[in-house]
Amino acid sequence: MFDAKMDAEGFFGLPTDHESLAAVSDRASGLEAIVAIHSTARGPAFGGCRYWHYENRDAAIRDARRLAEGMSLKNALADLPFGGGKAVIIRNPRQTDRQALFSRFGRFVESLEGRYVTAEDVGTTEADMAAIAAQTPYVSGLKTAKTYGGNPSPKTALGVFVAIRSGVRQVLNRRDLDGLVVAVQGLGSVGWDLCRLLAGAGCKLIVADINPAVAAKAVEQFGANTCEPDAILFQDADVLAPCALGGVLNVDSIPKIRAKLIAGAANNQLQSITDGDSLHKAGIYYLPDFLVNAGGIVSAVREYQGKLGEQQVIEEVERIGQRVEELVARVARLDLAPARAADAWARSLLVPTR
Repeated sequence: MFDAKMDAEGFFGLPTDHESLAAVSDRASGLEAIVAIHSTARGPAFGGCRYWHYENRDAAIRDARRLAEGMSLKNALADLPFGGGKAVIIRNPRQTDRQALFSRFGRFVESLEGRYVTAEDVGTTEADMAAIAAQTPYVSGLKTAKTYGGNPSPKTALGVFVAIRSGVRQVLNRRDLDGLVVAVQGLGSVGWDLCRLLAGAGCKLIVADINPAVAAKAVEQFGANTCEPDAILFQDADVLAPCALGGVLNVDSIPKIRAKLIAGAANNQLQSITDGDSLHKAGIYYLPDFLVNAGGIVSAVREYQGKLGEQQVIEEVERIGQRVEELVARVARLDLAPARAADAWARSLLVPTR
């Protein structure tokens, strides 16, 4: 077993502008995890724990670093008193005792002495957070009988829905969502809840998921049309909502996208910031993920603080719509691509909150 806490000079030979990277490898539990802390300027780093298969450790490190930076921007724009961090646990088919795995990860989080607070992300659950919570108080996303909290995915979906509604008004000049065609990539917890909200508002849905049974269920419940996963980005839709994994907006995909507005739940949708420039030049309005998908972190933070109730959290998530309006105004005033304008706005807020 080893625990390694690396400083800003780098990690395993990889240069980084993050504040710190820490790693643990534990043979007994099978845990191999990385925590990236990008910024604590606003407060302790707060961001979810992803449980995913990676080709190698370097790939996991790169993902953790990029996700942590996105959390810094997300928390800043959401006006939360926390910095940005992210954990990734490398999935291994030989791992059979999930309770032991996440219990050991909880001890790792505890060793960071409050500089990082964790919560659910892709591949992790409320039960995993409960195992972590048995070892450390630096965790959120816990379901109890007495307090508001638990899985933050519904609040993430609500934030994306509100962002789409605001973007449609501001960018597409439509008064409501009735009859709007939305292509949704990925029907996990967030994508599914987003479809439910969109269908309830009268949207026509085109959906795709790597699990055909889930896509078929969306046809039954929401009246959606389906397509193959590798074709969903290129459908004839008003809005594209990427809700799977990142990097889908890139030099190969952008020339084939037909939607005029992009707003989805996936983190790091752009492969690089220059892809945001390409979208802008193509006349496609991209609402950056770190603005749009902040509902989940709002939920997790307020649960962790224990300050707000359900309705207050909903009202705070719905303020994402106002930030979309502010972004549109900034883009017009500064004559920048939305990705650049949002990035500059968020980085200007990476300062102490008190």
